[in-house]
Amino acid sequence: MPGLIAFMNGRVGRIVRVVLGVALIAYGWLGLGGTAGLVVTIIGLIPLVMGLVGHCLLELAVPAGRRPA
Repeated sequence: MPGLIAFMNGRVGRIVRVVLGVALIAYGWLGLGGTAGLVVTIIGLIPLVMGLVGHCLLELAVPAGRRPA
């Protein structure tokens, strides 16, 4: 898991998260519409913001130095 976190915090991982966030926002806003579109758009904000900020949500799930069981 630490390798995945390192990748996601790297340049390529951040770009992937930003692109995924923009794609989800576009799909929710332009493709779905209504309540489902709003939900998908809000969910798309998470990878977009986290990619721009530079942190991965997996860091919160796996504290430093601990390995999941």
